[in-house]
Amino acid sequence: MTTSSRTLGDLFDAFEHEAFRLETLDDYSKSGNVDAYHAFLGREPQPGDYNAGWVKELRSHTQKGKRVYRVHVLSRPLTDYLRFELGWGYQKNMTGGEEFFILDVTDKPNPLENAPDFWFFDSDSVAVMNYDGDGQYLGSEVLPPERTAEFTRYRDAALAHAEPFTEWWAKYGV
Repeated sequence: MTTSSRTLGDLFDAFEHEAFRLETLDDYSKSGNVDAYHAFLGREPQPGDYNAGWVKELRSHTQKGKRVYRVHVLSRPLTDYLRFELGWGYQKNMTGGEEFFILDVTDKPNPLENAPDFWFFDSDSVAVMNYDGDGQYLGSEVLPPERTAEFTRYRDAALAHAEPFTEWWAKYGV
């Protein structure tokens, strides 16, 4: 259910400056790229067209000077899915200009304990991403504008506690 007629797709089409994503789950394996995930688990090579549509979408934004970036809250040891997402997904998406940060809560309290997964566009539009316990995407909910202050705090806290993915990956990547 959405609280307005806008959809997540509309927000992606309309953002002008930045799109921020907070990821909080260890497993999104039932949501897109399922075949690629199984190839990863089977130690097969990455398909040449893996994430091609998303990388094209990213480039359409980043080449116009728009910023697309995300923070993933996680702890070690990494799940199979996180090894896949970070090792294949993030590496591939960086070629489209997306930026990644890791908030590793392995040895420290999670400052975003109750924050949901979400996309935040231009600091004024929020879409909460809903998943079931198995990582299956259930849909998004576009929130009313009066909720943006809450999500600004989530974004700012995530960035304040996170480190660039490439630095984190150099230390902990598999």
